[in-house]
Amino acid sequence: MSNIVALVGRPNVGKSTLFNRLTKRRMAIVDPTSGVTRDRHYGKSDWNGVEFSVIDTGGYVEGSEDIFEQQIRDQVEIAIEEARVVLFLVDAIEGINPMDEEVAGMLRKSRKKYLVVANKADNSRLMNDSTVFYSLGVDNIYPVSAINGTGTGELLDEVVKLLDKSPGEETREDIPRFAVVGRPNVGKSSLINSLLGAERNIVTEIPGTTRDTIYTRYKKFGFDFYLVDTAGLRKKGKVRENIEFYSVMRSVRAIEMADVCLLMVDASQPFEAQDLNIFSLATRNNKGVVILVNKWDLVDEKDQKSIRRFREQIQERTAPLTDIPVIFTSVKSRQRVVKAIELAHEVFQNRQQKISTSKLNQVLLPIIERNPPPATKGKYIKIKYITQLPTHYPSFAFFCNLPQYIKEPYMRFIENQIRSNWNFSGVPMKIYFRKK
Repeated sequence: MSNIVALVGRPNVGKSTLFNRLTKRRMAIVDPTSGVTRDRHYGKSDWNGVEFSVIDTGGYVEGSEDIFEQQIRDQVEIAIEEARVVLFLVDAIEGINPMDEEVAGMLRKSRKKYLVVANKADNSRLMNDSTVFYSLGVDNIYPVSAINGTGTGELLDEVVKLLDKSPGEETREDIPRFAVVGRPNVGKSSLINSLLGAERNIVTEIPGTTRDTIYTRYKKFGFDFYLVDTAGLRKKGKVRENIEFYSVMRSVRAIEMADVCLLMVDASQPFEAQDLNIFSLATRNNKGVVILVNKWDLVDEKDQKSIRRFREQIQERTAPLTDIPVIFTSVKSRQRVVKAIELAHEVFQNRQQKISTSKLNQVLLPIIERNPPPATKGKYIKIKYITQLPTHYPSFAFFCNLPQYIKEPYMRFIENQIRSNWNFSGVPMKIYFRKK
């Protein structure tokens, strides 16, 4: 089971603030839209070497009180079912609210691990006042201030104790997993049905038909891997059912557990912000990516110029990571469907690729010597040694005298040099500069 930590609670208790602190940046699949009653964010975090996904279930800004309470209840139920750990946020300043008691009752009835987090406790008086939440029937209260970080270290110490610390990729079957992801109604289920030659998944014109994550073994043409069909990740403004939240959580889990994500986009529409959000979610999880521009048979202009223009548009949006395979397909006519799987398998092999330390130093050190990092504050940076780290995705350590002075542009230069000498197409990589 993947490590999902869900933040639940009534509005204005600081869930989004805590989310931003845990992820160290604002990472969201959904876009802010005025007047929408949901605001869910999905991000990655880690503490003491344990990685986990963080999901903010969000509050509601419109609607009557009764509807408001019902939607909170529905989302908490879904979070309880799908998350490994639930962080139940309450307001240390306002004290206990009737809605807090209702959520606490639901959590007590479940067998899910949860922690009560008294937020906004940014002084000793409020920390002491947080003891009032013991009346919710819990053994421990974790007073924190999400806005300045007070108490979050102690909270995360307890969170990681409750998470699965074994790497998912080591415990699963030794068979590649290819997740088919994308916005609703771009042809994800049709792609799997086309590959399998059977109506394995329900296909309709209604966006969001697929509610669950479905694993299907594929053994043809010398390939052996799992295809993972996921529920479409849709924009917040189009969400109308709480089941959508359930589907999105399953999709996040499928991306986490995949080796390569086949991101399907609609050829009749531009590469939209939602496509980019899904792409970013996959790359932040260090997964391989192949972009499938589906429904190409419906496009009027199919010449090489229009293909190049569409590909360039995608690369502009995904920059600085532009080394991503883009293939134009028509699942309906089975055009380049098998080719898409071949590309996914190549990306999987690229992700597994290991380069010897001697080869890295032999190739890259002369390049670095000719193009050294720019001097900062009159200090010169000297890179002496390079090695690939033993991770499940490409990551490289560059040992030097002053790693703190390496800037982002030079990191991108180094990554481009690695990609120009070895084939890491479709695979995000991490570059670390460490003290020699």
